[in-house]
Amino acid sequence: MGNGRYIDRMEISSAELRHFDHLMASFNLTRSNPSTFILMGIPGLEAAHILISIPFSVFYIISLLGNSMVLFVGKEQPLHKPMYLLLCMLALTDIGTSTSVVPKALRIFWFNLKGITVSACLTQMFFLHTASVMHSAILVTMAFDRYVAICNPLSYATILTNARIAKLGLVGLMRAVLFILPMPLLVSRLPFCANHIVPHTHCDHMAVAKMSCGDITVNRIYGLVIAFVVIGSDLMLITLSYGLIIRAVLRISSKKAHQKALNTCTAHICVILTSYTPSLFSFVTHRFGQHIAPHIHIILANLYFLVPPLLNPIIYGVKTKELRDKVGKYTCTM
Repeated sequence: MGNGRYIDRMEISSAELRHFDHLMASFNLTRSNPSTFILMGIPGLEAAHILISIPFSVFYIISLLGNSMVLFVGKEQPLHKPMYLLLCMLALTDIGTSTSVVPKALRIFWFNLKGITVSACLTQMFFLHTASVMHSAILVTMAFDRYVAICNPLSYATILTNARIAKLGLVGLMRAVLFILPMPLLVSRLPFCANHIVPHTHCDHMAVAKMSCGDITVNRIYGLVIAFVVIGSDLMLITLSYGLIIRAVLRISSKKAHQKALNTCTAHICVILTSYTPSLFSFVTHRFGQHIAPHIHIILANLYFLVPPLLNPIIYGVKTKELRDKVGKYTCTM
């Protein structure tokens, strides 16, 4: 009897072990290969992945076409002005941001290809967060551009030269790299025991860190530092610029001048709203919305990589006459 019970336990253990190996194989992951993560897409909405892929792919294609058009038109010599150089920088970061996330998400939705090596995951994490911080730096530079154009128009050409804009862009890129580089390095030092399944469409810093069986306090603190020091300071500089702009506009007696001054800022304000609103909502719900369903967190996080790259070229194409005219000229000759 005792031997029978022992054999039964052995058979159950063997069956459980075979079942575990089958699950690991279905995720293309083995116990001896801990160098692979599994991106689950949008947990809870797996049955709707094909439907969800439709707006993902449509938004991505339109954003690629729109931002590529901005870059193509921006090479025109008459448009070689500081504002158009900034638009080209914004288009590049928009392409980089969406391309670092959407193709992998579509592979998950369409082909159920969920595996990603740790090195590829860390690389994706670095590029998507670097592009996000660079995007924020460009918006700050655009706010400064609007401030100089309205508050000191006579010195605009001497203050904001093409060379100075290029230097500001380089500084923004260096800042993004220096602030974001520690993120993948911190994650690479974390121990991942048995759980390599990331409930997300991409390798977000905190989504991956939470899968660790070690202490992620440093990761949490550094994520908050990036949010408050980098993004917070950028928002403060943008607010300061527009505070000075509003003060200068209020000193103008002509209503027509008021309207003209404010029209020059409309496109930039719209881009700020479309860029920061999804990221702030995602940050707040991720940190403080413990009772919100996980798929809501993930959808909000993905909106940041879908909506701004889609809307930014449309906003500037509608509001900027020179850009609109050049796009119209090229589309008519095609």
